Amino acid sequence: MKRVTLAISILAISLGSAGVYADEALDKAINSDFRQSKNSSRDVYRHPAQTLTFFGIAPTQTVIELWPGNGWYAEILGPYLAEQGQYIAASFETAPTMQTRAVQYRAKVGSQFASWMTANKAQLGNAKILTFDPPYKMELGAAGSADLVLTFRNLHNWAMADQLENVFAASYQVLKDGGVFGVVEHRANKGMSLSSGYMEQDAVIALAQKAGFTLAQTSEINANPKDTKDYPKGVWTLPPSLALGDTDKEKYQAIGESDRMTLKFIKKSR
Repeated sequence: MKRVTLAISILAISLGSAGVYADEALDKAINSDFRQSKNSSRDVYRHPAQTLTFFGIAPTQTVIELWPGNGWYAEILGPYLAEQGQYIAASFETAPTMQTRAVQYRAKVGSQFASWMTANKAQLGNAKILTFDPPYKMELGAAGSADLVLTFRNLHNWAMADQLENVFAASYQVLKDGGVFGVVEHRANKGMSLSSGYMEQDAVIALAQKAGFTLAQTSEINANPKDTKDYPKGVWTLPPSLALGDTDKEKYQAIGESDRMTLKFIKKSR
């Protein structure tokens, strides 16, 4: 009996070694001094360890992050994937032809992020950056080349520009069969306006399924029941934006960041 138990234990350790390593590597990346304190202080709201584990991340994967913004998740994903995988940032257009305030803001953020990527090559390995500017630049890579495509709090931007279907289609194309499309987004109550920055979960799921994805699982990792979603400046009233400045600042800080859906979709061969 002891021999059987020992054999089973050895087999379990062998089969589970990759998962153990992945957890250790992720923990190391999340708790690294490489991260800025202003970013790590938000872990209480963004739950990076639980969120990335839910999406099934592993250090050997090719992972594309859509619109990484200022690089909150890049600080984790880049070092985590540096040795065995690859982090690909599908970032903002840095030389736009349009002159709207939003476009120019994204260009500035995109340029700053590109400089950060260049300055931190040693920590990021073979990480690379590409321009993702729906509907003008939609190429995320060769078809079937990515294990994960992730996006955090971006869907409302593409929806307001009527580009969400294009984004879902591009994500579907670049993923391998069995690849994961991971979504975190501000979650609306039914009937809320898109201008609030929140989106209805059922509508997001339906659109992803229309693109060919299968919903694998939902999670309440990033839920916030304190979020009443009825603010003067929509979701941007809450941290980290605090769009009202000092007006009722303590009230909104007590609520915390938005209530968010966390959705895991799978690309299955048709």
